[in-house]
Amino acid sequence: VQLQASGGGLVQAGGSLRLSCAASGRTSSGYGFGWFRQAPGKEREFVAAIRWGGGTTVYSDSVKGRFTISRDKAKSTVYLQMNSLEPEDTAVYYCAASPSVIYSSLGVSSSYDYWGQGTLVTVSS
Repeated sequence: VQLQASGGGLVQAGGSLRLSCAASGRTSSGYGFGWFRQAPGKEREFVAAIRWGGGTTVYSDSVKGRFTISRDKAKSTVYLQMNSLEPEDTAVYYCAASPSVIYSSLGVSSSYDYWGQGTLVTVSS
C-alpha cells in the first residue's frame, strides 16, 4: 500500500482545512488508517484514526470536537477535516496505514506499517 497525503496549507486561526490520504493497493476491512503530526522540535503525536471496515474512530484529546476523520471506500481515501484550527495545530501531518491493528493500538505509531510523505499545515495567529 502506498499513501499520498495532500491538502495542507496556510490558514488563519479559527479556519478550516481538509487533508486527504489516497491509498493505492488493496485495502481490506481489517485495515486501520491514522493521522499523526509532528511540530518543529517535538515528537510525532497521534491525531486521529479510523478502522477501514466498520468506520470506528478514535481521536486525541487535543483535537476531539474540532477534527473529524472519515473514509471513502470507493475512492480509497481517508480524510481529516480540521475545524477551529489553532496555532498549536501547526505541524507536518502524516497519514499511516496498517493491515491489521486492534482498536486499542490505533493511536500508537509503531502499529502502522505504511506512511505517507507528510503535508504541512501552518496556522497563523
